[in-house]
Amino acid sequence: MSQSRRLTQYAHGGGCACKIPPGELESVVAGLLGPGAPRGPGELLVGLDDGDDAAVVKLAAGVAVVATADFFTPVVDDAYDWGRIAAANALSDVYAMGGSPVVAVNLLAWPRELLPMELAGEVLRGGLDVAREAGCHVAGGHSVDDPEPKYGMAVTGVADPARLMRNDAGVAGTPLTLTKPLGIGVLNTRHKSTGEVFPQAVAAMTRLNRAASEAALEAGAVCATDVTGFGLLGHLHKLARASGVTARVHAAAVPYLDGARDALAAGCVSGGTRRNLDWVRPHADPGSVAEDELLLLADAQTSGGLLVAGEVPGFPIVGELLPARADGVTLEIR
Repeated sequence: MSQSRRLTQYAHGGGCACKIPPGELESVVAGLLGPGAPRGPGELLVGLDDGDDAAVVKLAAGVAVVATADFFTPVVDDAYDWGRIAAANALSDVYAMGGSPVVAVNLLAWPRELLPMELAGEVLRGGLDVAREAGCHVAGGHSVDDPEPKYGMAVTGVADPARLMRNDAGVAGTPLTLTKPLGIGVLNTRHKSTGEVFPQAVAAMTRLNRAASEAALEAGAVCATDVTGFGLLGHLHKLARASGVTARVHAAAVPYLDGARDALAAGCVSGGTRRNLDWVRPHADPGSVAEDELLLLADAQTSGGLLVAGEVPGFPIVGELLPARADGVTLEIR
């Protein structure tokens, strides 16, 4: 049944490429900052200020609670794979903060008069299987009847408050490590356009960032983010801005999935990717790097890898953090 229904055709976008553009989102969120924010138990360690991957609250017992939510429209046509990808993507926010997921609840929007509920069951089964792999409980959730299918999870995890990885803790002189190759976005866009399946993209999107997070913590990393809808350049710009540094990317060192450059050459670039590049362009010094290469670096990823300030054994170094430039540029691309 899943193969006979092209789920991506029921959505205006796909995966994290359907995020609200970062510039628009930041202007909305800015109005929520200030001294009048609601208070609760514990100490809020990470909130709205720098657009980090998840919220973190330190409780009196010395344990930090990590909370996040993530959902999106179909990124692949196979319902089970979509569920796996969406769950891995939601769990990734906890791993990016240096935490471990504890419990998740499903978030499901479904066009019940257009698509059979059996397909929704396959989506939920995919999410459950990935949560089991992560050792994370799944306990219920919420569903709505919606003209466009959407799925994801709200995830709660725990972390050591003394060993968090934040996007505002970068230090000049630190290398940058990327734990998954780029190119997921252009391959997903080609899949949506042609129906061609790219197993290498599915494998990357369903791979948990747990091992990468543990390796980063073991290496002493204190600054990281995951690379999702705002692309490598967008997420790195946020990290550099929050940390008060400039980030240099070595374009030739960045790994890509097989077929990514072919998809780019075929014009399979999402609107989200182009918006990412437009957003960072005023803050970037691209040197002589070609426009096509910049588009790949801004490619909107779904369930991408971690970008870690620090050397993580077994993963490629793709750049480094530098002292802040006087002209305010946060990204150098060479």
